[in-house]
Amino acid sequence: MSDRQKLIVNGGRRLEGELRVHGAKNSALPLLSAAVLAHGETVLHNCPALTDVDVACRILTHIGCKCRRSGDTVTVDATNVFGGEIPDNLMREMRSSIVFLGAMLGRTGRCKLTFPGGCELGARPIDLHLSALRQMGAEIIEQHGYLDCNVGKGLHGAKIVLSFPSVGATENILLAAVTAKGETEIHNAAREPEIVDLADFLSKCGAKIRGAGESVIAIDGVERLEPCEHSVIPDRIAAGTYLCAAAMTRGEMILTHCCPEHMTGFLQVLEAMGMRIYTYGGGKMYLSGKKSYKAPPTVRTMPYPGFPTDIQAPFTALCTTAEGTSVFVETIFENRFRHVSELVRLGASIKTEGRVCVVQGVKQLSGAKVCAAELRGGAALVVASLAAEGTSEISGLQYIDRGYECLEGALRSIGADIKRV
Repeated sequence: MSDRQKLIVNGGRRLEGELRVHGAKNSALPLLSAAVLAHGETVLHNCPALTDVDVACRILTHIGCKCRRSGDTVTVDATNVFGGEIPDNLMREMRSSIVFLGAMLGRTGRCKLTFPGGCELGARPIDLHLSALRQMGAEIIEQHGYLDCNVGKGLHGAKIVLSFPSVGATENILLAAVTAKGETEIHNAAREPEIVDLADFLSKCGAKIRGAGESVIAIDGVERLEPCEHSVIPDRIAAGTYLCAAAMTRGEMILTHCCPEHMTGFLQVLEAMGMRIYTYGGGKMYLSGKKSYKAPPTVRTMPYPGFPTDIQAPFTALCTTAEGTSVFVETIFENRFRHVSELVRLGASIKTEGRVCVVQGVKQLSGAKVCAAELRGGAALVVASLAAEGTSEISGLQYIDRGYECLEGALRSIGADIKRV
Protein backbone atom coordinates (compact mmCIF):
# COMPACT_ATOMS: atom_id res chain seq x y z
CA MET A 1 0.00 0.00 0.00
CA SER A 2 1.54 3.33 -1.10
CA ASP A 3 0.00 5.12 1.91
CA ARG A 4 2.46 3.17 4.11
CA GLN A 5 5.48 3.78 1.91
CA LYS A 6 7.86 6.70 1.63
CA LEU A 7 10.54 7.98 -0.71
CA ILE A 8 14.09 8.45 0.55
CA VAL A 9 15.91 11.10 -1.49
CA ASN A 10 19.58 11.98 -1.14
CA GLY A 11 19.65 15.37 -2.82
CA GLY A 12 22.30 17.36 -4.62
CA ARG A 13 22.76 15.09 -7.63
CA ARG A 14 22.64 16.58 -11.11
CA LEU A 15 20.02 14.88 -13.30
CA GLU A 16 21.18 13.98 -16.77
CA GLY A 17 19.72 11.65 -19.37
CA GLU A 18 16.70 10.67 -21.43
CA LEU A 19 13.15 10.02 -20.22
CA ARG A 20 10.06 8.71 -21.97
CA VAL A 21 6.83 10.53 -21.08
CA HIS A 22 3.94 8.21 -20.20
CA GLY A 23 0.35 8.61 -21.38
CA ALA A 24 -1.75 11.43 -19.97
CA LYS A 25 -3.73 10.69 -16.80
CA ASN A 26 -6.18 13.48 -17.64
CA SER A 27 -6.83 11.91 -21.03
CA ALA A 28 -6.86 8.22 -20.09
CA LEU A 29 -9.66 8.63 -17.53
CA PRO A 30 -12.28 10.22 -19.85
CA LEU A 31 -11.24 7.81 -22.62
CA LEU A 32 -11.90 4.84 -20.33
CA SER A 33 -15.32 6.24 -19.46
CA ALA A 34 -16.00 6.83 -23.18
CA ALA A 35 -15.36 3.12 -23.83
CA VAL A 36 -18.73 2.51 -22.08
CA LEU A 37 -20.46 4.06 -25.12
CA ALA A 38 -18.85 1.69 -27.65
CA HIS A 39 -20.69 -1.60 -28.21
CA GLY A 40 -17.74 -4.00 -28.22
CA GLU A 41 -14.03 -4.13 -27.44
CA THR A 42 -12.04 -0.87 -27.26
CA VAL A 43 -8.22 -0.92 -27.25
CA LEU A 44 -6.30 1.95 -25.62
CA HIS A 45 -2.53 2.11 -26.14
CA ASN A 46 -0.09 4.26 -24.11
CA CYS A 47 -2.42 3.97 -21.12
CA PRO A 48 -0.42 4.85 -17.97
CA ALA A 49 -0.14 2.47 -15.00
CA LEU A 50 -1.60 4.80 -12.35
CA THR A 51 -3.81 4.15 -9.34
CA ASP A 52 -6.47 6.47 -10.83
CA VAL A 53 -6.51 4.32 -13.99
CA ASP A 54 -6.86 1.22 -11.80
CA VAL A 55 -9.90 2.79 -10.09
CA ALA A 56 -11.44 3.64 -13.48
CA CYS A 57 -11.03 0.02 -14.56
CA ARG A 58 -12.65 -1.16 -11.31
CA ILE A 59 -15.62 1.14 -12.01
CA LEU A 60 -15.87 -0.29 -15.54
CA THR A 61 -15.77 -3.85 -14.19
CA HIS A 62 -18.49 -3.02 -11.66
CA ILE A 63 -20.88 -1.85 -14.41
CA GLY A 64 -20.37 -4.97 -16.52
CA CYS A 65 -17.31 -4.29 -18.69
CA LYS A 66 -14.37 -6.67 -18.99
CA CYS A 67 -10.98 -4.95 -18.59
CA ARG A 68 -7.49 -6.32 -19.07
CA ARG A 69 -4.03 -4.76 -19.28
CA SER A 70 -0.99 -5.93 -21.23
CA GLY A 71 1.96 -3.56 -20.87
CA ASP A 72 0.67 -0.08 -21.62
CA THR A 73 -2.38 -1.38 -23.52
CA VAL A 74 -5.77 -1.58 -21.80
CA THR A 75 -8.66 -3.40 -23.46
CA VAL A 76 -12.26 -2.66 -22.44
CA ASP A 77 -15.09 -4.90 -23.62
CA ALA A 78 -18.32 -2.94 -23.10
CA THR A 79 -20.60 -5.42 -24.87
CA ASN A 80 -22.66 -6.10 -21.75
CA VAL A 81 -22.89 -2.90 -19.74
CA PHE A 82 -25.61 -3.40 -17.15
CA GLY A 83 -24.90 -1.49 -13.95
CA GLY A 84 -26.50 1.82 -13.23
CA GLU A 85 -24.86 2.51 -9.86
CA ILE A 86 -21.22 3.32 -9.09
CA PRO A 87 -20.30 2.44 -5.48
CA ASP A 88 -19.43 5.20 -3.04
CA ASN A 89 -16.00 3.72 -2.22
CA LEU A 90 -14.91 3.92 -5.88
CA MET A 91 -16.30 7.44 -6.37
CA ARG A 92 -14.37 8.64 -3.32
CA GLU A 93 -11.05 7.33 -4.63
CA MET A 94 -10.96 9.40 -7.81
CA ARG A 95 -11.83 13.07 -8.18
CA SER A 96 -12.60 12.83 -11.91
CA SER A 97 -14.95 9.84 -11.43
CA ILE A 98 -17.89 12.17 -12.21
CA VAL A 99 -16.90 11.84 -15.90
CA PHE A 100 -18.64 8.44 -15.89
CA LEU A 101 -22.01 10.19 -15.50
CA GLY A 102 -22.34 11.41 -19.11
CA ALA A 103 -21.19 8.08 -20.55
CA MET A 104 -23.54 6.03 -18.36
CA LEU A 105 -26.55 8.21 -19.21
CA GLY A 106 -25.67 7.92 -22.90
CA ARG A 107 -25.37 4.12 -22.77
CA THR A 108 -27.87 2.86 -20.16
CA GLY A 109 -30.14 5.87 -19.58
CA ARG A 110 -29.56 5.96 -15.83
CA CYS A 111 -26.78 6.32 -13.28
CA LYS A 112 -26.66 6.57 -9.51
CA LEU A 113 -23.48 7.81 -7.88
CA THR A 114 -22.11 9.84 -4.98
CA PHE A 115 -20.11 13.04 -5.14
CA PRO A 116 -16.51 12.37 -6.24
CA GLY A 117 -13.49 12.35 -3.91
CA GLY A 118 -9.73 12.46 -4.62
CA CYS A 119 -7.34 15.31 -3.86
CA GLU A 120 -8.75 18.06 -1.64
CA LEU A 121 -8.05 21.14 -3.73
CA GLY A 122 -11.05 23.07 -2.49
CA ALA A 123 -14.44 23.29 -4.14
CA ARG A 124 -14.68 21.71 -7.56
CA PRO A 125 -18.45 22.09 -7.93
CA ILE A 126 -20.22 19.80 -10.37
CA ASP A 127 -23.16 22.16 -10.84
CA LEU A 128 -21.98 22.93 -14.39
CA HIS A 129 -22.16 19.19 -15.22
CA LEU A 130 -25.62 18.75 -13.70
CA SER A 131 -27.07 21.93 -15.21
CA ALA A 132 -25.87 20.93 -18.70
CA LEU A 133 -27.20 17.38 -18.46
CA ARG A 134 -30.55 18.68 -17.23
CA GLN A 135 -30.72 20.97 -20.28
CA MET A 136 -30.27 17.81 -22.38
CA GLY A 137 -33.23 16.08 -20.73
CA ALA A 138 -31.66 14.28 -17.77
CA GLU A 139 -33.66 14.07 -14.56
CA ILE A 140 -31.31 14.38 -11.58
CA ILE A 141 -32.36 14.02 -7.94
CA GLU A 142 -29.83 14.97 -5.27
CA GLN A 143 -30.44 13.42 -1.86
CA HIS A 144 -28.42 11.99 1.03
CA GLY A 145 -25.13 12.59 -0.83
CA TYR A 146 -26.31 10.63 -3.89
CA LEU A 147 -27.12 11.73 -7.41
CA ASP A 148 -29.90 9.62 -8.91
CA CYS A 149 -29.97 10.35 -12.64
CA ASN A 150 -32.05 9.05 -15.53
CA VAL A 151 -32.85 10.32 -19.01
CA GLY A 152 -36.62 9.87 -18.90
CA LYS A 153 -37.71 10.21 -22.52
CA GLY A 154 -34.12 10.25 -23.74
CA LEU A 155 -31.29 12.76 -24.10
CA HIS A 156 -31.65 15.51 -26.68
CA GLY A 157 -29.38 18.19 -28.08
CA ALA A 158 -29.16 21.63 -26.49
CA LYS A 159 -27.24 24.90 -26.69
CA ILE A 160 -25.13 24.93 -23.53
CA VAL A 161 -23.19 28.02 -22.42
CA LEU A 162 -20.63 27.27 -19.71
CA SER A 163 -19.90 30.07 -17.24
CA PHE A 164 -16.33 28.71 -16.97
CA PRO A 165 -14.44 26.53 -19.49
CA SER A 166 -14.58 23.48 -17.22
CA VAL A 167 -12.69 20.46 -18.56
CA GLY A 168 -14.85 17.94 -16.68
CA ALA A 169 -18.13 19.54 -17.70
CA THR A 170 -17.03 19.74 -21.35
CA GLU A 171 -16.13 16.03 -21.23
CA ASN A 172 -19.42 15.00 -19.64
CA ILE A 173 -21.45 16.98 -22.17
CA LEU A 174 -19.47 15.46 -25.05
CA LEU A 175 -20.05 11.95 -23.71
CA ALA A 176 -23.78 12.51 -23.28
CA ALA A 177 -24.24 14.38 -26.57
CA VAL A 178 -22.65 11.93 -29.01
CA THR A 179 -25.69 9.60 -28.87
CA ALA A 180 -28.34 12.21 -27.96
CA LYS A 181 -31.04 13.16 -30.46
CA GLY A 182 -30.22 16.26 -32.49
CA GLU A 183 -27.39 18.78 -32.25
CA THR A 184 -25.62 19.97 -29.11
CA GLU A 185 -23.50 23.12 -28.96
CA ILE A 186 -21.04 23.78 -26.13
CA HIS A 187 -20.13 27.46 -25.83
CA ASN A 188 -17.08 28.51 -23.77
CA ALA A 189 -15.91 24.90 -23.98
CA ALA A 190 -12.58 23.83 -22.48
CA ARG A 191 -9.82 23.78 -25.12
CA GLU A 192 -7.29 21.43 -23.46
CA PRO A 193 -5.46 18.80 -25.56
CA GLU A 194 -7.24 16.15 -23.48
CA ILE A 195 -10.59 17.41 -24.85
CA VAL A 196 -9.25 17.07 -28.40
CA ASP A 197 -8.02 13.54 -27.60
CA LEU A 198 -11.46 12.53 -26.30
CA ALA A 199 -13.16 14.01 -29.38
CA ASP A 200 -10.70 12.18 -31.66
CA PHE A 201 -11.47 8.89 -29.93
CA LEU A 202 -15.25 9.41 -30.10
CA SER A 203 -14.97 10.38 -33.78
CA LYS A 204 -13.13 7.12 -34.49
CA CYS A 205 -16.08 5.35 -32.84
CA GLY A 206 -18.51 7.08 -35.23
CA ALA A 207 -19.40 10.29 -33.39
CA LYS A 208 -19.90 13.54 -35.32
CA ILE A 209 -17.97 16.33 -33.55
CA ARG A 210 -16.77 19.70 -34.88
CA GLY A 211 -14.64 22.33 -33.18
CA ALA A 212 -12.83 20.33 -30.45
CA GLY A 213 -9.93 22.48 -29.22
CA GLU A 214 -11.91 25.67 -29.91
CA SER A 215 -14.31 27.57 -27.68
CA VAL A 216 -17.43 26.28 -29.48
CA ILE A 217 -17.92 22.54 -30.02
CA ALA A 218 -20.84 21.16 -32.06
CA ILE A 219 -22.01 17.55 -31.78
CA ASP A 220 -24.54 15.81 -34.03
CA GLY A 221 -25.95 12.83 -32.14
CA VAL A 222 -25.74 9.37 -33.71
CA GLU A 223 -27.64 6.22 -32.72
CA ARG A 224 -24.71 4.01 -31.79
CA LEU A 225 -20.93 4.03 -31.36
CA GLU A 226 -18.64 1.19 -32.37
CA PRO A 227 -15.32 0.39 -30.63
CA CYS A 228 -11.94 1.48 -31.98
CA GLU A 229 -8.20 1.38 -31.28
CA HIS A 230 -6.61 4.57 -29.96
CA SER A 231 -3.38 5.86 -28.37
CA VAL A 232 -3.53 8.16 -25.34
CA ILE A 233 -1.68 11.46 -25.83
CA PRO A 234 1.50 12.08 -23.79
CA ASP A 235 1.14 13.57 -20.29
CA ARG A 236 2.14 17.23 -20.53
CA ILE A 237 2.04 17.68 -16.73
CA ALA A 238 4.37 14.72 -16.11
CA ALA A 239 6.66 16.12 -18.83
CA GLY A 240 6.66 19.53 -17.12
CA THR A 241 7.44 17.92 -13.76
CA TYR A 242 10.46 16.12 -15.24
CA LEU A 243 11.66 19.39 -16.80
CA CYS A 244 11.36 21.14 -13.41
CA ALA A 245 13.38 18.33 -11.80
CA ALA A 246 16.17 18.68 -14.36
CA ALA A 247 16.19 22.49 -14.08
CA MET A 248 16.13 22.30 -10.24
CA THR A 249 19.30 20.18 -10.20
CA ARG A 250 21.01 22.31 -12.89
CA GLY A 251 20.93 19.23 -15.11
CA GLU A 252 20.04 18.45 -18.71
CA MET A 253 17.41 16.17 -20.11
CA ILE A 254 15.97 14.79 -23.32
CA LEU A 255 12.27 13.96 -23.20
CA THR A 256 10.84 11.52 -25.74
CA HIS A 257 7.20 10.69 -26.59
CA CYS A 258 6.08 14.20 -25.63
CA CYS A 259 4.07 16.97 -27.34
CA PRO A 260 5.92 20.31 -26.93
CA GLU A 261 3.02 22.10 -28.64
CA HIS A 262 0.80 21.15 -25.67
CA MET A 263 3.29 22.70 -23.22
CA THR A 264 3.76 26.26 -24.48
CA GLY A 265 1.92 27.67 -21.44
CA PHE A 266 4.83 26.74 -19.18
CA LEU A 267 7.76 26.26 -21.57
CA GLN A 268 7.88 30.02 -22.08
CA VAL A 269 8.18 30.47 -18.29
CA LEU A 270 11.17 28.09 -18.21
CA GLU A 271 12.79 30.03 -21.06
CA ALA A 272 12.15 33.35 -19.27
CA MET A 273 13.98 31.88 -16.26
CA GLY A 274 17.01 31.26 -18.47
CA MET A 275 16.68 27.56 -19.37
CA ARG A 276 17.68 26.50 -22.86
CA ILE A 277 14.98 24.45 -24.55
CA TYR A 278 15.08 22.86 -27.99
CA THR A 279 12.30 20.88 -29.63
CA TYR A 280 12.79 18.28 -32.34
CA GLY A 281 10.45 16.37 -34.60
CA GLY A 282 9.05 13.04 -33.49
CA GLY A 283 7.99 14.18 -30.03
CA LYS A 284 11.45 15.02 -28.63
CA MET A 285 12.69 17.98 -26.63
CA TYR A 286 15.87 18.98 -24.78
CA LEU A 287 16.34 21.14 -21.69
CA SER A 288 19.62 22.43 -20.31
CA GLY A 289 19.56 23.91 -16.81
CA LYS A 290 21.79 26.77 -15.59
CA LYS A 291 23.93 27.19 -12.48
CA SER A 292 21.77 30.18 -11.60
CA TYR A 293 18.40 31.13 -13.01
CA LYS A 294 16.05 34.06 -12.62
CA ALA A 295 12.76 34.07 -10.77
CA PRO A 296 9.95 34.46 -13.33
CA PRO A 297 7.64 37.46 -13.27
CA THR A 298 4.11 36.95 -11.95
CA VAL A 299 2.75 33.56 -13.00
CA ARG A 300 -1.03 33.28 -13.19
CA THR A 301 -2.73 29.89 -13.63
CA MET A 302 -5.28 29.97 -16.45
CA PRO A 303 -7.37 27.59 -18.55
CA TYR A 304 -5.58 26.18 -21.62
CA PRO A 305 -3.59 27.50 -23.45
CA GLY A 306 -2.48 29.45 -20.37
CA PHE A 307 -0.23 28.28 -17.53
CA PRO A 308 -1.82 25.07 -16.13
CA THR A 309 -2.91 24.89 -12.50
CA ASP A 310 -1.60 21.31 -12.41
CA ILE A 311 2.02 22.43 -12.98
CA GLN A 312 1.94 25.34 -10.50
CA ALA A 313 3.26 23.29 -7.55
CA PRO A 314 6.38 21.89 -9.29
CA PHE A 315 7.17 25.41 -10.57
CA THR A 316 6.77 26.79 -7.05
CA ALA A 317 9.39 24.24 -5.96
CA LEU A 318 11.68 25.25 -8.83
CA CYS A 319 11.48 28.91 -7.85
CA THR A 320 12.59 28.24 -4.25
CA THR A 321 16.25 28.44 -5.39
CA ALA A 322 15.85 30.99 -8.20
CA GLU A 323 17.45 34.45 -8.04
CA GLY A 324 14.80 36.95 -6.95
CA THR A 325 11.12 36.78 -6.07
CA SER A 326 8.33 34.92 -7.84
CA VAL A 327 4.61 35.55 -7.45
CA PHE A 328 2.08 32.81 -8.25
CA VAL A 329 -1.60 33.69 -8.59
CA GLU A 330 -3.89 30.63 -8.46
CA THR A 331 -7.13 31.39 -10.32
CA ILE A 332 -8.54 27.85 -10.68
CA PHE A 333 -8.57 26.29 -7.18
CA GLU A 334 -8.62 28.14 -3.87
CA ASN A 335 -6.74 25.45 -1.91
CA ARG A 336 -3.78 24.70 -4.14
CA PHE A 337 -0.90 25.81 -1.89
CA ARG A 338 -0.97 22.87 0.51
CA HIS A 339 2.60 21.96 -0.48
CA VAL A 340 3.97 25.32 0.68
CA SER A 341 4.27 24.49 4.40
CA GLU A 342 6.22 21.34 3.47
CA LEU A 343 8.56 23.26 1.13
CA VAL A 344 9.24 25.61 4.05
CA ARG A 345 10.40 22.56 6.07
CA LEU A 346 13.03 22.07 3.35
CA GLY A 347 14.24 25.64 3.87
CA ALA A 348 12.18 27.53 1.29
CA SER A 349 11.11 31.13 1.90
CA ILE A 350 7.45 31.33 0.88
CA LYS A 351 4.46 33.36 2.01
CA THR A 352 0.86 32.82 0.96
CA GLU A 353 -2.25 34.93 1.28
CA GLY A 354 -5.49 33.71 -0.22
CA ARG A 355 -4.80 32.72 -3.80
CA VAL A 356 -1.37 34.42 -3.99
CA CYS A 357 1.95 32.75 -3.20
CA VAL A 358 5.22 34.75 -2.98
CA VAL A 359 8.47 32.78 -3.29
CA GLN A 360 11.77 34.41 -2.30
CA GLY A 361 14.66 32.40 -3.73
CA VAL A 362 17.23 30.98 -1.27
CA LYS A 363 20.74 29.69 -1.98
CA GLN A 364 20.21 26.15 -0.71
CA LEU A 365 17.45 23.82 0.50
CA SER A 366 18.17 21.16 3.11
CA GLY A 367 16.70 17.68 3.54
CA ALA A 368 13.73 17.10 5.86
CA LYS A 369 10.77 14.83 6.52
CA VAL A 370 7.80 16.03 4.47
CA CYS A 371 4.36 14.68 3.57
CA ALA A 372 2.38 15.00 0.33
CA ALA A 373 -1.22 16.15 0.80
CA GLU A 374 -2.26 15.95 -2.86
CA LEU A 375 -0.95 14.81 -6.24
CA ARG A 376 0.88 17.78 -7.78
CA GLY A 377 2.01 19.12 -4.40
CA GLY A 378 3.60 15.72 -3.78
CA ALA A 379 5.48 15.98 -7.06
CA ALA A 380 6.70 19.44 -6.00
CA LEU A 381 8.19 17.96 -2.81
CA VAL A 382 10.08 15.38 -4.89
CA VAL A 383 11.39 18.11 -7.22
CA ALA A 384 12.61 20.21 -4.29
CA SER A 385 14.18 17.30 -2.41
CA LEU A 386 16.27 16.37 -5.47
CA ALA A 387 18.20 19.64 -5.04
CA ALA A 388 18.16 19.77 -1.22
CA GLU A 389 21.38 19.15 0.69
CA GLY A 390 21.17 15.90 2.67
CA THR A 391 18.40 13.33 2.96
CA SER A 392 14.65 13.87 2.64
CA GLU A 393 11.80 11.51 3.48
CA ILE A 394 8.54 11.97 1.56
CA SER A 395 5.35 10.24 2.71
CA GLY A 396 1.83 10.44 1.27
CA LEU A 397 2.86 8.50 -1.85
CA GLN A 398 -0.72 7.38 -2.50
CA TYR A 399 -1.30 10.87 -3.94
CA ILE A 400 1.80 10.84 -6.16
CA ASP A 401 0.93 7.39 -7.52
CA ARG A 402 -2.40 8.76 -8.78
CA GLY A 403 -0.66 10.68 -11.56
CA TYR A 404 2.96 9.54 -12.02
CA GLU A 405 4.00 6.14 -13.30
CA CYS A 406 6.83 4.98 -11.00
CA LEU A 407 8.18 8.51 -10.51
CA GLU A 408 11.18 7.31 -8.48
CA GLY A 409 12.18 4.79 -11.16
CA ALA A 410 12.08 7.44 -13.88
CA LEU A 411 14.19 9.87 -11.84
CA ARG A 412 16.64 7.17 -10.77
CA SER A 413 17.24 6.31 -14.44
CA ILE A 414 18.64 9.83 -14.99
CA GLY A 415 20.86 9.99 -11.93
CA ALA A 416 18.68 10.71 -8.90
CA ASP A 417 19.47 8.97 -5.60
CA ILE A 418 15.90 8.05 -4.73
CA LYS A 419 14.26 4.87 -3.50
CA ARG A 420 10.87 3.72 -2.19
CA VAL A 421 10.77 1.92 1.15
